[in-house]
Amino acid sequence: MLSNTLTRRIEWGDCDPAGIVFNPNFFSFFDHSVTMLYEAAGLPKQEMVARYGIAGCPLVATNAQFKAPCRYGDEIEIVSSIAEIRKSSFDIVHALTKDGALCVEVRETRVWTRKDPETGELQSTPIPTDVVARFRGK
Repeated sequence: MLSNTLTRRIEWGDCDPAGIVFNPNFFSFFDHSVTMLYEAAGLPKQEMVARYGIAGCPLVATNAQFKAPCRYGDEIEIVSSIAEIRKSSFDIVHALTKDGALCVEVRETRVWTRKDPETGELQSTPIPTDVVARFRGK
């Protein structure tokens, strides 16, 4: 399955008054990692939306385990991988490490969506076969 690695430095604004990353900020890191995963598949987000006429791939479920804190100045690595692909949804796992030690582990589910032409409401739609192939790393 497709995988991508992103490295970044923890910035002052990522942290809470205790000097550790404010947990919700990790989800911003992971959302950026998803964008980079799409690019690794050869599907920059804007191109993916235009090419397939989708509204996007919103996050519909997530589960996180926080194992160790990250602090201002830490260099971290996030490995994001497609874990499972279904008809119109897919799971991504993220492993955030610092100096090789696992700090945060996340599994998320995203849905391939389009806007209903009549109501404008978001609705799931099948993931195109060429996208499935890219997500599988082929």
